[in-house]
Amino acid sequence: MNDLVRTGIAGLDEVLHGGLPRQNNLMVEGAPGAGKTTMGLGFIYAGAALYGEPGAIVSFELDAAKLMRDAAGFNWHLEELIGAGNIKIIQTSPAVLLSEFRNPDGAFAETLRSMGAKRLLIDGLTPMRLYADMHDMPFREDLYLLIEGLNRLGVTTLVTAERDESMGAVPAHERFVFDTVISLTRAEVKRRVQRRLTVLKSRGQDFIAGSHTMRIEPNQGVHVYRRAQSRPHNMHDQPTSQERLSIGSKAIDDMLDGGLYKGSVSMVSGISGTGKTVLSVQFLSSAIAAGHKTLLVSLDEHPRQLARNASSLGFDLDGMVDRGELFVHYESPLELELDVHFERIISMVEKEGIDVVVFDSVAVYEMTSPDEVADYLYALATFFKDRLATIFFNYESPELLGLSQISEELKGSHLVDNIILLNYVEISTVLRRAIAIPKVRGSRNQQITREYVIAEGGLVLLDETGNNVDPNGVVPQLPFSSYYGLLSRSPSRQSPVIEDAIAQGTKMPESVELPPEAAT
Repeated sequence: MNDLVRTGIAGLDEVLHGGLPRQNNLMVEGAPGAGKTTMGLGFIYAGAALYGEPGAIVSFELDAAKLMRDAAGFNWHLEELIGAGNIKIIQTSPAVLLSEFRNPDGAFAETLRSMGAKRLLIDGLTPMRLYADMHDMPFREDLYLLIEGLNRLGVTTLVTAERDESMGAVPAHERFVFDTVISLTRAEVKRRVQRRLTVLKSRGQDFIAGSHTMRIEPNQGVHVYRRAQSRPHNMHDQPTSQERLSIGSKAIDDMLDGGLYKGSVSMVSGISGTGKTVLSVQFLSSAIAAGHKTLLVSLDEHPRQLARNASSLGFDLDGMVDRGELFVHYESPLELELDVHFERIISMVEKEGIDVVVFDSVAVYEMTSPDEVADYLYALATFFKDRLATIFFNYESPELLGLSQISEELKGSHLVDNIILLNYVEISTVLRRAIAIPKVRGSRNQQITREYVIAEGGLVLLDETGNNVDPNGVVPQLPFSSYYGLLSRSPSRQSPVIEDAIAQGTKMPESVELPPEAAT
């Protein structure tokens, strides 16, 4: 029983910690279209084609030609394995099969023994139940007869069972008698089909509980993507580093007390147009110059548009990609599934040795899966911290002026080590940009608000010692240090410095010159 049988179904063996205990009887239940028969065919095909374990398929409803046609759609050529004697398709009726199980030396048992069968698919259990109901026979007795017969055959069996919620769930005793029970669901969410897989029980082994994303994919069949939150991490030995990475601007590095710690997680929050993506590209360029491999996960903009916009500020993203310094992963929010997305990202990170990653923007996760976003980002942060990778989460704040909270769902900052706020500030009729860094773990960050512009090379902080007047000549545009409440929801329209000059009869402070911004 310690010998595990690999199902050969992508991702399922990982959920089962290696496979099924040999000779376990597995029931796969689900509604029509959930993928039960496809999973069963994949189980039999993988055994014969990959693991040298011949198998038989018992079908009550689909004939052999349709089964082979469906399998061929996944590039599984059953006819070759049937010709070699490694797979046999048996089309029969529930009555005949049950009578065969009453006789341990019947033709069915002899067929399995003669081909050396190690695996068996019975598709499905529901016709057997309906047959018993039609003939006023106690199906529970037939079910125990089936299980006893399977145990005598010494094969690992997968049995499919229909489950239609409108007609009630699979009877409880069916779940009791099978060693392993897997539930498949198919639901329409925002006009998209989502499939999920849950292992309800599996005798003789541990497994990863919970709901996992499942897809039926070309040339592969069923593919299970384990839930992102199930990734193991070592809570007692998380790596840390004293090394700091430049964000790409000395002035912002100074605000951070010397840059970002390697292995830290940062969140950059601001409304559209404040320069979150620009700061991200600036950071990635600096990391590449320091010898790091980088990844930009784009959920808002297509890579071609990103490259075009970045080139206007002097960043050559295409060149970075061609040299293998930068990887760009783009997925449309319309079809995004978090578990699948997570698997693709970590596979790329592990394969390419990436240690600096930007997510632009995590607001997309919140839009597609609001109930799961906080746990998902925690799983991402934990995975990358365990690899000592440095991470940027961009988040688009819904507020134009002010910031009451980072997100209604995320609630703030326990997920991240550093928070960078990018904001608009209205001075008279002019919108100016402000940066503040309220949180940097393990650092003495500057608790001030600075003004910046978007120019060649990224975000450029302004020197507050200028002496030029506003070109509009309406209201003096003073340095930020002359105002109160720059990040408040309703920033002050009057300057305390001006009020003091008026009260004391002294000279007004000089205005600053606002340089023109580059196109973004």
